[in-house]
Amino acid sequence: MARRQREKRLDPPERVTVTLGEMAYEGGAVAHENGRTMFIDYGLPGETVLAELQRERAGVFFGRVVEVLTEDRDRITPKCGYFGECGGCQWQHIAYPRQLQLKGEIVRQQLRRIGGFDDPPVSSTVGAKDPWGYRNHIRFTAKARGDIGFVRRGTHRFLRVDECKIADPWINSALPVLQGHGSGLHQVAIRRGVNTGEVMVQPDVSHIDPSLPAPVKFYHEELLGYRFRISGASFFQTNTPQAERLISLVRDRLDPQPHETLADAYAGVGTFAVILAPFVKRVIAIEESAAAVVDALINVAETPNIEYHKGKVEDVLPSIPEGIDCLILDPPRMGAHPRAIEAVIATHPERIAYVSCDPATLARDIRLLVKGGYELQDVTPVDMFPQTYHIECVASLRTH
Repeated sequence: MARRQREKRLDPPERVTVTLGEMAYEGGAVAHENGRTMFIDYGLPGETVLAELQRERAGVFFGRVVEVLTEDRDRITPKCGYFGECGGCQWQHIAYPRQLQLKGEIVRQQLRRIGGFDDPPVSSTVGAKDPWGYRNHIRFTAKARGDIGFVRRGTHRFLRVDECKIADPWINSALPVLQGHGSGLHQVAIRRGVNTGEVMVQPDVSHIDPSLPAPVKFYHEELLGYRFRISGASFFQTNTPQAERLISLVRDRLDPQPHETLADAYAGVGTFAVILAPFVKRVIAIEESAAAVVDALINVAETPNIEYHKGKVEDVLPSIPEGIDCLILDPPRMGAHPRAIEAVIATHPERIAYVSCDPATLARDIRLLVKGGYELQDVTPVDMFPQTYHIECVASLRTH
């Protein structure tokens, strides 16, 4: 087995003047100089910049913009004073409409390069109504002296923060109360139900100040009028308004019918299953995470046409005796297991909505589904993570 190439820090860093090309997935712009390929953070395509190369891996160099020599018209002043030090946001220097455009271009790029689609059908990116203050779940690092913050980008060094521009307002209101009192803590995770007002903080910090909530094992959030219980170990979307738009998009693309059976693979706490259950005869939900299943069984308890199965998609899906008409695939970032893709192809639902948070693994899996007899009809990026390079997509496929 080939060894993975080690990353090497350049000491001292090297400075080069380059003109930036297309934006790459993971946020940097591509540049070429003297036969070398570089990925430069904090730039924009077409800009000429002075860049500092800091790392090298397998002959590819990584760095950041030090000075903009020729500025793109969509470059703006970042809203956050920590931008460039904190690793949470990578694109605050880009006007929001251009962020949406770039995300669509990156999805096309991945579908062409990895999926082999010459002209992928990518729709316009669904933008957020408010690209700030949206993040309902933040995990802070705590230092021994009590400071709260994040880890500096590309390092293990601590960065104290007193405000996060993309965090939910309640989280920002709690931060000054916690600041300076994190002694003895390693991390502090805050999750808030935007539509319910419920808050969960882990670990217990209620002793720091009476305004901080008492410890709870779970909290609730509402999406499109449906209420969901979420425990600390369960995944839930970090952008509530955009999660509602994502669910509506999946419903529209899948077009479930009253006589049909819907399978919800990687079903989590039951979000898609519960909200789409009224549109179909039967829902078969599959989830491997024990914590998510505990939450899901409570969330689906009053929806009798949902069957919830604990296990791997690749094991459970082939055991379903009746036919499946439509399917939601919503795997983690690594994408669907190859055996899960095989099981989907063997089960042969007429329509598939593939929800992905990684365009590269999405492109890989869609190619496998197309080889298995499906036609890719549309990929719509949904901006769940404004100011960052992260991209969520809904891909629609149908049998030939």
